Amino acid sequence: MAIPHAAPGEVFDIRPLGTALKNAKTITLIRASQLEVIRMVLPAGKRVPEHRAPGEITVLCVEGVIRFFIDGDARTMHAGDMLLLNTGEAHALEALDDASIIVTIHLAHSNQ
Repeated sequence: MAIPHAAPGEVFDIRPLGTALKNAKTITLIRASQLEVIRMVLPAGKRVPEHRAPGEITVLCVEGVIRFFIDGDARTMHAGDMLLLNTGEAHALEALDDASIIVTIHLAHSNQ
């Protein structure tokens, strides 16, 4: 069974999950030809190893605190903080608290 994603023009909720955060799972909210939007749910202590994305990305910390590494350089992000990464830039992250983040990946470059 296919996982439903938001359709063009559809309104969807990205507010903090609050008490539901403990039982929530990572989900892709939008999947289109040149755009992907993911709500990542990260329990405290969860690490995502260094990797690269096929396009520019934004990361919005919705709730909790994460440590985000860009080419090994750490930045701490709290709820409301956002950052931009260039295509192919090495990055990793670690949840310092239970957290949720919205990751937007612009995929136009991967089609060239």
